Amino acid sequence: MKRRDFLKTAGGSILAGTSCAYAFRFLIRSDTSGVEAEIPPGTRRWGMVIDLNRCREGCAACLGACRNENNVAHHGDVRWDNHWIRKVRLEKKHGKGASQEVLLLCNHCDNPPCAQVCPVQATYKRDDGIVIVDHHRCIGCRYCMIACPYNARFFNFKENEHWPNKEFPKRSHGVAEACTLCAHRLERGLEPACVDACAKEGARAIIVGDLNDDESDVAHLIARNPVKRIREDLGTEPKVYYIGL
Repeated sequence: MKRRDFLKTAGGSILAGTSCAYAFRFLIRSDTSGVEAEIPPGTRRWGMVIDLNRCREGCAACLGACRNENNVAHHGDVRWDNHWIRKVRLEKKHGKGASQEVLLLCNHCDNPPCAQVCPVQATYKRDDGIVIVDHHRCIGCRYCMIACPYNARFFNFKENEHWPNKEFPKRSHGVAEACTLCAHRLERGLEPACVDACAKEGARAIIVGDLNDDESDVAHLIARNPVKRIREDLGTEPKVYYIGL
C-alpha cells in the first residue's frame, strides 16, 4: 500500500471510530436517562409525606404561607394566578359521588419528565433530589408543563406586583416555575413554609425530611403506614407520599 493510500485509510478509520464512540456515548445517555444514579452514602434525599387524615377540610394555611414565602403570583384572576401548592377534589373510583380533598404540588420525582424534556436544561434535579427551575436559563417553551403528569407547573404570564418576601428572588414573566420544597429554607435548617404553617395550625399533616435517613420522621411514617403516590405507575418515582389516599 502506498503511503498516501495508507494515510487515507487510517484517517478514515480514526474518524469512523470517533463517530462510533460519540454515537455509543449518545446511546448510553439515551438508554440511562431515566435511571436514577446510585446515591452516595450520607447524601440527603428530600421527600414529603401528606397525611390526609390530619389535613383539615377547607384549611388553606399552607397555601397562603407558600404564596407569601415564595412570592407566588396572585392577580385575582384564574388565568394568571399561580399555585405552587393547591387543594383539589379527586373523585374516588369506588363509591358513587365520593370525592376527597387532596393537596397537590410538585412531586420532585427521581425521574422527572420535566427535566428530561427541557431543551436548555433550565429544569434539573439537584443532588438532594429537589427539582429546580433556573429562571435565568428558562426560555418559556413550556415543554415541562406539558410533560408534568401532576399538572404542578405554572407559567408566569404577567409580572407579579406583590412581593411580600423581599429576601426571595423576584421572577419575571415568561418563565415556568413550581414548588421548590422551600430549598432556601431547608438550606438554613428551617422547615418549608407549608410545613411550618400546618404545624402552627396544630394539624401536622405535612412532613418533609430525608428519605435516606431511616430515623427521619418521613421514613418512619412511610414504614409504619400504608402510603400511596400519585401516578407512580408512570415510573417517575415521585417523592410525595400520601396517607389516607
